[in-house]
Amino acid sequence: MSPRRRRVLALLGGLGLLAAAVALVLNALQSNLVFFFTPTQVAAREAPTHGSFRVGGLVQEGSVQRDGLKLRFIVTDTAHAVPVTYQGLLPDLFREGKGVVAAGKLDADGVFHASEVLAKHDENYMPPEAADALKRAAAGATANTARADAR
Repeated sequence: MSPRRRRVLALLGGLGLLAAAVALVLNALQSNLVFFFTPTQVAAREAPTHGSFRVGGLVQEGSVQRDGLKLRFIVTDTAHAVPVTYQGLLPDLFREGKGVVAAGKLDADGVFHASEVLAKHDENYMPPEAADALKRAAAGATANTARADAR
């Protein structure tokens, strides 16, 4: 085998190994990505039906139901709501009317089964996506009320 042919084969082998490494890294990143959706986006069916994602908003007042470690509550952005179930220990700051982000999967019935629940860590903090969603939902609700009043 000529030296030129050996170099070409070595280069092709190296490119093949590089492509395999890139494919493995991209696959690992894709399987670990968890996207954030608001209850309005979930209601509009923008959230994935397969796979995990996060839903965030406020815990609706009067919606928390406890049965031992099993918990049911509703996450709302004031425009739409998503029922959530969770089994486990909750963060100390979890309260009705406060911000929450839940990670998990949505079932066919529209119930979000959370594997993790995160509460905001102080009175001033809320994830930017959740704060923007609440502002948009409040603006939409105000516009809808104004249209109804005009009729």
